[in-house]
Amino acid sequence: MTSKPLASLLLATACLAFASAQTPADWQTPAEKSNYQTTPNYADTMAYLNRIAAAAPGQVKIEPFGTTGEGRELDIVIASKNGDFDPARIHASHRPIVLVQNSIHAGEMDGKDSCLALLRDMVIAKTQAKLLDNAVFVFIPMYNADGHERRSPYNRINQNGPDVMGWRGNGTNLNLNRDYLKADTPETRAFMKMFHEWLPDFFVDDHVTDGADYQYDVTFTIDDGPNVYAPTAHWIESVVTPTLEKDVDAAPGHLASPTYITLNDDTDPAKGLGFNDDPPRFSTGYVLLENRPSMLVELHMIKDYKTRVTGNYELLKSLMALVNRDADKLIKLNADADADASRLGAHPLGNQQFPLKLEWGGETTPFLFRGYKYTRQLSEISGTMWVKYSHEPWDVSLPMATGVKVTASTAPPAAYIIPRQWTQVIDVLAAHQVAIERTAVPWTGSVETYHCTGMQWNRAPFEGRHPLFPGEGAQQPGKFGHCDLVTETVTYPAGSAVIELNQRLSKVVLQWLEPAGPDSAMAWGFFDSIFEQKEYGEAYVGEKLAREMMAKDPKLQEEFERKITSDPEFAANPYARLDFFYQRSPWGEANEVGQYPVGRLLKVDGVPLQK
Repeated sequence: MTSKPLASLLLATACLAFASAQTPADWQTPAEKSNYQTTPNYADTMAYLNRIAAAAPGQVKIEPFGTTGEGRELDIVIASKNGDFDPARIHASHRPIVLVQNSIHAGEMDGKDSCLALLRDMVIAKTQAKLLDNAVFVFIPMYNADGHERRSPYNRINQNGPDVMGWRGNGTNLNLNRDYLKADTPETRAFMKMFHEWLPDFFVDDHVTDGADYQYDVTFTIDDGPNVYAPTAHWIESVVTPTLEKDVDAAPGHLASPTYITLNDDTDPAKGLGFNDDPPRFSTGYVLLENRPSMLVELHMIKDYKTRVTGNYELLKSLMALVNRDADKLIKLNADADADASRLGAHPLGNQQFPLKLEWGGETTPFLFRGYKYTRQLSEISGTMWVKYSHEPWDVSLPMATGVKVTASTAPPAAYIIPRQWTQVIDVLAAHQVAIERTAVPWTGSVETYHCTGMQWNRAPFEGRHPLFPGEGAQQPGKFGHCDLVTETVTYPAGSAVIELNQRLSKVVLQWLEPAGPDSAMAWGFFDSIFEQKEYGEAYVGEKLAREMMAKDPKLQEEFERKITSDPEFAANPYARLDFFYQRSPWGEANEVGQYPVGRLLKVDGVPLQK
């Protein structure tokens, strides 16, 4: 009897031989021609794609959608039957669109080479032609095109091939997968325009892991938490995730994990798997705000390049087959999710709470982890435990962090109003193609707003900013303080922006304008100047003011004296002692430090809007 490992090897060899026989030799992808030692550069990638488009003009079209900071063209590749490349007509014909994004971290280009092969097999070799029966396949070959061309064999120390690879950051060294909500880069702005033109039904972002070593070559995750439309979350959990895992595992030589593997302790895998957050700075977190399912793919860095590319191929093939099969269901789920989002502002002051921030709920679930045995020893170099992995399988049940709790939420208002002078904040919403109206004349009215205190900023830059949250790897991390909701009468100038929540993109608006959102405009520093005190008093004026105030208010004097006694740092700071009185005077109150300028409107009636 043939042993199981040998049988698997023979089957895998036979399958690869069959696949090779189905692929005309002159249509091998550049990666296949090199036996997966290399990945093509920008020019060679586009040359191969243009060759396919020329050979299958009724099925493939390449469209530019923007330009990088260094001037490279950004493209999408569309595979559609019957020569129909118009997104409006495709949606009208009820064919779901799958959008796959590749090389956002351009050292992680595996998805690009997977998509070249899958496209070839759809329209040239025809072995996967059925995947276009009811669905349309759209992919970005090189989203971070500038980083893609910063090629070196030394860009990713963790990664096993190809020989040279691209760089993580774009032309200005920003991580595009931290830019989705703040939209600082030209690539993100171009993506938003393209995304809304095509409005895909399912989104995929292809990556390669960092982190631990283990047996899986394909890991993936699809959000199905409380920030996902509930019927969509049920379909993902009960149908999509198990189907993809089963299909990849059935492909010889591949093993999938339906969760992104993050260890609780990198120096001790036995402590279990941690919680993964997906805020809207990430592509997949952002697409949730667009009411669409999104999948993060993380191929395992230590596996050889051929295994990673073909594993990604199997995952995308399975997804396309599933979307073809469940086309009508997926389209209806998305339409219902859009309608649900457009009703978020329909009942201000109601009990409905929109989740802004999610964290681990404290639960764990046993997870059969397919890892490798390892040893731990104290390193004389790093001074901490050093993990050395073998390649001997270690199949063990580990606790995995599950259960999500909402740690910040808000009751959606009917609309927001932003003073016209906050142009950068409004401009980001416009880049997201949010519907914005303008006031015709100055308007004074009662609004809900926030007064915020206790903010601390990252000392080191993170993605070109100093945010109010811990930047990755920050030694002196930022900290979001506290914002109190207050009701005030405020005057807004003519031309102020009014954003009603009766629109499909209401979730984008909420996450951008609610201060507690993890990637809000305030969190990223767009409102930093409201925390700056612009007027102040000289010491000799403050001395006189303090004495006058204490003479009029003995309780204020008692409060001051208690603070001197209880707070040594305050007592030793002459400026703080005088500022105690200044801030409690009419002059200090006029500074309005920490006063959030955006208003929450409980109704739009009565606000004079431009026709």
